[in-house]
Parts: sequence; structure tokens; C-alpha cells
Amino acid sequence: MDQQHEQIAERFRRIMPRVDFCSLRIVRERSESLAIRQDVLQPVSNGDDLGAMVTVIHQGGGGYAGTSDLTEAGLGRALEHARGWAQRSAERSVTDFSQVGFAHPQGEYETPVAIAWDAVSLADKIALLQQESTRLQRGLAPHKKTDERIVDWEASLWHTRSDTLYITNSDSRIRQRGCYTVPMLSVTANAGTETHTRTFGGRGYCRQGGLEVLDQTGFYTVAPQLSAEAVQLLSAPDCPAGRMNVLLAPDQMMLQIHESIGHPLELDRILGDERNYAGTSFVTPDMFGTYQYGSDLLDITFDPSRPEQYASYQFDDDGQPARKEYLIKNGRLLRGLGGAVSQARLGMPGVANARADTWNRPTIDRMANLNLESGASDFSSMVGAIERGVYMKTNCSWSIDDSRNKFQFGCEWGQLIEDGRLTTVVKKPNYRGVSATFWRSLAMVGNLDSYEVLGTPFCGKGEPNQVIRVGHAAPACVFSDVEVFGGE
Repeated sequence: MDQQHEQIAERFRRIMPRVDFCSLRIVRERSESLAIRQDVLQPVSNGDDLGAMVTVIHQGGGGYAGTSDLTEAGLGRALEHARGWAQRSAERSVTDFSQVGFAHPQGEYETPVAIAWDAVSLADKIALLQQESTRLQRGLAPHKKTDERIVDWEASLWHTRSDTLYITNSDSRIRQRGCYTVPMLSVTANAGTETHTRTFGGRGYCRQGGLEVLDQTGFYTVAPQLSAEAVQLLSAPDCPAGRMNVLLAPDQMMLQIHESIGHPLELDRILGDERNYAGTSFVTPDMFGTYQYGSDLLDITFDPSRPEQYASYQFDDDGQPARKEYLIKNGRLLRGLGGAVSQARLGMPGVANARADTWNRPTIDRMANLNLESGASDFSSMVGAIERGVYMKTNCSWSIDDSRNKFQFGCEWGQLIEDGRLTTVVKKPNYRGVSATFWRSLAMVGNLDSYEVLGTPFCGKGEPNQVIRVGHAAPACVFSDVEVFGGE
């Protein structure tokens, strides 16, 4: 941990007020983003952000204040601001903060890293992106100079290191360091009025770790396949319409889990806190413990313990110890995604998922690693069980209503399944459904052979807005009797 963090913490300890609870969360994030587009190096982007959030709980009221002035005077002003809000909110807030059981832990967490970002020179990282950019343009014909149908292509890397120190007036101390790597490939092909893009999971292959993430995710081998698929889509027929079985690849399952399970189960959304901006939820408090969310094959876990997954941690940003919990087991809804405050308000269990995207935002209920546990079916048996259906890969469009119920999703790539065989490639595959019933059509869950660890850097929520990292891991899955349609 930076010595600077310890100096800031010591200043704060000297001026801690006599209140029921107060905390300081110091966050420093350093990032670098590199991209080669059409074989041209784009401007290198670097960021370095440092600040702190002060929280005060006293006599049932709660307040907070963020500051980038980390002198003793600056921290003092933030404390007074937070304490003032705690005094004003006491007996007037919808939340009695004296009933919230804030933790007082000690602990550390650090992302395991095999190949540190700084261990490879900037020139070498640019060279490896240049290599993948060239392979995107040439596709499956490496000896050709160019494929004129490929009109745009890009290879990029984005790395962030986040250092957090959390202390409280009860001598709690949590140190956490996360290292995040986001590889991305994108290729676009055009012929006449047809234009199609294939991406590397739409930035879905983001993970914690260093440059070893590139090997783990297949970054070095997938470029020719993406290019070939983009070209193949140019002459592909439109996806047929009708009710049929759908086999969703893990990089589409990620979006399905995120939108129709993750967001509906956020307890602050169920409480109505998000209705002005992000909407509400079709899920109500009385459903927990009894509601059949999906078929017996549906097992959904909140699991911040996987070291390689994008949103792993040992403690959330309110200091609550994090562990794996089943949200849905055998299709039955068990618990929601809510931190200590939401749990106290609703009087029901949640998980350690009070998170903030940076130092100048308060904690709110967020997804972290939300995973669909693997099943027993191998990929070939899932295909073989489908008489008429479509295999869909990589989300490219999504729409879902304010209660996270009715949805419509589209994918980059589709392939018909006829009489148990993958046949014709189709373009613009789309499907629609209703969250409250869709998961009950889950008919087959892939085993570990199709299981992939994915995520997104861009989950938005909150007022003011917060964009946070979320992890999703899932196998390929089959859904029966789904409404499918094409793009025309």
C-alpha cells in the first residue's frame, strides 16, 4: 500500500470526532489504455486519481462527504460536512442508521498477478497490439496483404490498479489492491449495404490479473476467427422468426444474467431508491424464500472469492466481509443483492455488495461477481437435443423495461440448429422474453467445458451516476420455446 495512504489515515485519526461511527475510505486508481486502430497507434491514455470518502453515523442519522484535499484541514472540512448531514438526517431519514450493523474488521486482499503490467515495456505492449491488429485485418488468410471487405479493426488493452484503505473509529483497517486487465478486439466487414462487426466478447473477457489474462482468455488466437465470422455474416441470411429453442453462448449468458437477474435482485431497487433513474424491479420482498425464479437447473451465486474474476474482493466498501452466497438455488429465490443498510431496512439477509465506483461516491447496492453455476451437459449434447433452434453469441443490443421484466436482446452471431446439428450461419439474431417466466424455460446447463469467466467494466447505476466493474461467469445454456426474430 502506498505510504501516502498511511499518512492520510494518520491525519484522519488525529481529528476523528466522538460519534457512534465514522469511517475513511481512501481510493487511488492508476490506469493506462492502449489501442491500435487500423494499424495506427491511438493516443495513449493515462489516469491517476486519488481522494477519500468520509462517512459519519450518529444518533440514527447518516452523512458523508468526499474530498480530494487530503490535508488535515481538508479532511476536517469533510468530517464537518458529513457530521452536519448526519445531524440533519437524524429522525428525518427513511433509514435509522443506528439499526445498521456496520462491521469493524481487519484484513487485506490483493489480486494475484503472474505478469505485472509494468514488467512489460510500453513498446512491447504496443508491438503485441500491432501484431493482433494485423491479424484482424488479414483474417484466416495470413499470407494475403489485406482483405478489402474488412473496413475497420482495432486491438486494445486497458489496465487499472486500484488501492483502497478503509479505517473506522473502532480501529478497523482494511487494505485492498485490485489489478484489472481488459483486452479487446473488434473487426468490421462491409460489402455494399451490409456491415457487420464481431468483437472479443464485447469487452466481456475482462479479469483481475496482469498480462497473463491475455493467455487465459485466448486473446492471442481469436483474431482470425473474429475476422472470418465478420466476413461470413456479409452473405448470411437473416435469422428466422418464430418460437424455438435457443442455445446461448457464455458471452450472451453474461448479459442475460446481468439484466434479468442481477438488477432485479438489487435490494435498493426493490426498496424504490433507484426508480428515478435506473427503475424498479418486478421482484418484491415477499418473494424471497418462496418464489420459483427459474427451473430446477438454475443456481445463481454471488461469489467475490474467485481470484481471477473481475469483481473479486474480501470486503465490500462498507467493510462487510464477503463470501460466496446462493441467491437462487434449484430455481428458488433465496436472497437479494443488498449491503448492510438495505438489509437493515428490509429486515432480510443480503450479501456484502455495498460498493462505490470511486472515492467521491457513496456506497450503493451493486452486483459484484454474479455467476450461474455449471451443470451436467456438454456442448455437443446440448446441440444434439435441439430439433429446431439458434445458437447465439456475443451481445450487441439490449432493451429491458424499468422493472427489469420484459426484455429484447440481440447478438452479433447466430447459427441455426437443425435436427441436432449446427448448420447455416445467420445474421442479426434476436430474442425476447419476460424475466419472470424466461428462466423457467432453462432446459440444459453446460458443464465446465463451456464455462467461461467474463464481466463488464461498465455497469451504470445511481444518482449521481456510478459506473462499476461487475463479473459474470456462466456456461452455455439452452432455453426452450423462446420467441426469436431477425433484424428485418
